Amino acid sequence: MRELVQFLRDRSTGGLLPLAAQTEAAVRYGLTVPHVEEIALTSGILPTRYQRNRDMFSLPQQLALFRSRVAVVGCGGLGGYIIEELARLGIGGIVAIDPDVFQEHNLNRQLYSTPDQLGRKKVEAAASRVAAINPAVTCRPVAEAFDEQNGPELLRGIDVAVDGLDSIPARLLLAEMCERRGIPMVHGAIAGWSGRLATQFPGDRTLERLYSGNRELPGIEVREGNPSFTPAVVAALEVAEVVKILLRIGEPIRHRCLSIDLFHLEFVEITLGEEQS
Repeated sequence: MRELVQFLRDRSTGGLLPLAAQTEAAVRYGLTVPHVEEIALTSGILPTRYQRNRDMFSLPQQLALFRSRVAVVGCGGLGGYIIEELARLGIGGIVAIDPDVFQEHNLNRQLYSTPDQLGRKKVEAAASRVAAINPAVTCRPVAEAFDEQNGPELLRGIDVAVDGLDSIPARLLLAEMCERRGIPMVHGAIAGWSGRLATQFPGDRTLERLYSGNRELPGIEVREGNPSFTPAVVAALEVAEVVKILLRIGEPIRHRCLSIDLFHLEFVEITLGEEQS
């Protein structure tokens, strides 16, 4: 271990470790790139890819992000952007959950949907993309629908679950399973020019209160559709919430819902308890 740390220090400049040196160390010492990344961060050496993070996050915080495990449930419009941003931030473990394959109507907005990917499992495309952009991040693809049977196992060891789903019953099930497991959940929804954001901590019952009036209806995105920009905006807000939860910083949008209107560029914060539908 001491020899490896010295190897990393010798190849660092200004406390920054190039990816080439990180990869070289993995080969030389018979380790994985994620293992080398953890050793580097633990030893006070920052991988160069996170150079632009360090004015926002300390080394211990970057290490905390690396040691975090996040489940993204739904890997389409929202989920693709969420996974991309989590991987680039350096979240060490991502579980991508979605049973679907890419179809042609996904091409207008889903980040990993390209003509050559049509018919491919969305989670497989996500895992391939993560491996390409950040080899220190482990993305486990689960090509299954999240349900009451597999939910407890899929949420095992997870620090935060992120909602990339497209139906109210599915979101309510995820919220309930997170409640049972004592896991925070970040909720996002999109439809046309509009979006929603809320964060549920154990005991809050946020989603239950938010959708109390229309538990069985499909999400309004089914009626209003989605352009390319709405999922990108809401996904970014969801990832910001994830970071605040994992690092215990800032103020998550708890007991509230952010209503987003990109057509009129209005962001309205609603205290839960008011009638929502």
